[in-house]
Amino acid sequence: MATYAIGDVQGCFEELERLLGEIRFSSDDRLWFVGDLVNRGPRSLEVLRFVRALGERAVVVLGNHDLHLVAQHAGIERAREDDTFADVLAAPDADELLAWLRLRPMVHVEGEYAMVHAGLVPQWSIERARELGDEVARVLAGPQYRDFLQNMYGARPDRWDERLAGWDRLRIIVNAMTRMRFCDRGGRIEVGGKGTQPRLGYQRWFDARVPDERTLLVGHWSQLGLIVRPKLVGLDSGCVWGGALSALSLEDRALYQVRCTGYQHPGG
Repeated sequence: MATYAIGDVQGCFEELERLLGEIRFSSDDRLWFVGDLVNRGPRSLEVLRFVRALGERAVVVLGNHDLHLVAQHAGIERAREDDTFADVLAAPDADELLAWLRLRPMVHVEGEYAMVHAGLVPQWSIERARELGDEVARVLAGPQYRDFLQNMYGARPDRWDERLAGWDRLRIIVNAMTRMRFCDRGGRIEVGGKGTQPRLGYQRWFDARVPDERTLLVGHWSQLGLIVRPKLVGLDSGCVWGGALSALSLEDRALYQVRCTGYQHPGG
């Protein structure tokens, strides 16, 4: 049995199928997905159906596009021009698929690895991040999940503080774990930061952290491309932009990639 961590699929089902052929995916293997299963690529519905059907053989953490789809299905977030998941919203099994997606964790920790979509602020150990991710997951699984989705968006507060409570606390956890690229060592995050170079006073979030004992698997930042460090692997290699879809074998850290068609253009 092997376990493979896979970068942001974003609806690129054809490329996912080819990647699984490349790794010779078998019925004994497991797949970890770093989030953003959907959107911008053409076949989000097929991706969701396939991954859900894997049952316990698939581990998925929530990304910003996944939460955007959940919020749209709940009638809370408005559609955007570059959304490509209308097929999911119109599907006869949409309710079941979105209920499944909403119950995915924010953070997964197992053995020598931990997985989150975007990143972690310097104040969070991996174990603390798992606890904070569970706070969000409990609300998403509970009767108040629509209230949470209505209060999920926004750039404030922009600095982590253990004393934060209510929606402010949950919002900054979600922003860090699904949207962050830059932060400072004091736990202030820049939610809207783009590109690869930080503004004055900020750093790439992983440069602001002291690495943990576990290797952290992330996605979200296609402009940086594949990152392979001793305690950090960034797997968003820009499939939807014409880059590659990547998989990492967690047992021996072998890397597999397939080239992608490119369904969006940079800036799209």
